[in-house]
Amino acid sequence: MGDTPVVVAARRTPIGTAGHAYKELTVDRLAAPVIAAVAADVPGRRVDDVVLGNCMGPGGNVARVSALAAGLGHEVPGLTVDRQCGSGLAAILVAGQAVRAGESDLVIAGGAESASTAPLRTFRGAAQPYERAPFTPEGHPDPDMGPAAEALAAAYGIGRDRQDAYACRSHARALAARQAGRFEQEIVPVGERRDDQRPRPLRAASLARLPAAFVAGGTVTAGNASPVSDGAAAVAIVPERLRAGLPGMRLVAGSVVGCDPGLPGWGPVPAIRRVLARTGVDVERVAAVEIVEAFAAQVLAVTDALGLDPLGADAERVCPDGGALALGHPWGATGAVVVTRLFSRLVRAAAPPGTLGLAAAAVGGGLGVAALFEVV
Repeated sequence: MGDTPVVVAARRTPIGTAGHAYKELTVDRLAAPVIAAVAADVPGRRVDDVVLGNCMGPGGNVARVSALAAGLGHEVPGLTVDRQCGSGLAAILVAGQAVRAGESDLVIAGGAESASTAPLRTFRGAAQPYERAPFTPEGHPDPDMGPAAEALAAAYGIGRDRQDAYACRSHARALAARQAGRFEQEIVPVGERRDDQRPRPLRAASLARLPAAFVAGGTVTAGNASPVSDGAAAVAIVPERLRAGLPGMRLVAGSVVGCDPGLPGWGPVPAIRRVLARTGVDVERVAAVEIVEAFAAQVLAVTDALGLDPLGADAERVCPDGGALALGHPWGATGAVVVTRLFSRLVRAAAPPGTLGLAAAAVGGGLGVAALFEVV
């Protein structure tokens, strides 16, 4: 157990809707205050590396730029990871591997995204910038995430009413969590902003009037889909031998898998199943589940497959304080946001040792990322 990776600190920015709260902040300026806050949570220790997920930034090794901006010193390197919407969680897994291998004693890992300032890119000779890079090569399915969520809803029978009900729940839960102060210790203020920008009261009747956003006559709308967002999140990972009594959650196992790129929202299902099979853990033993809420349809398809009911019996297990539908979905950061939420739910809330938590994200192009944690 000496080199078992343990998350001993976790922080995030408030999440802003793209083009609004942080419309002029570059990705490093979002990441730097979070990195600095996490480093301050484990004082007196040298940071060996910073690993950040990022999808749409300017390049130049965002993690290294952000580490320098955070004041960590010239000797701290950086690694930027791109697994699209799973990047923040994948970065935590990469950092955990370095700690488990005995190569690092403290790694700050997470993700950051500034959709507001992401550069436009153009292929040589093209007249217009392209909206996104391809997720797959020619000859493979390559849907945008909205139509892919619609296809997943159709394939697994996730109707409009359930999607809207889940979206209402996410916003209501996030507002209640904010009111109760459950976000306060995890949030690092950015400028004058101390709260997430998006959560708001939703009415089922209002959601029901929204038109389909991606497919004519479809079920996925602007109300039951997450917004394009800006934000950052990071955690501190140390080996068990150097934890020195700090409360935390052990990274038990992680998994990154591929799935049908035509149904990328399905990715968390095989990723979670692989993690549980490798550890011999039944999903009923997992006390806390945080799934990136890119679309209500996607969360419900995944939870249905796992035998979980977030609108019923498992309401207090699955994203009980809301998720990306309400808070926002900063692509490269969002996988680290759900780990930060697990840390608050389990470690800050003083869950007993041995309590298990699960984090997962779906990824464009047909990937799933999952990680299992245990309170120590």
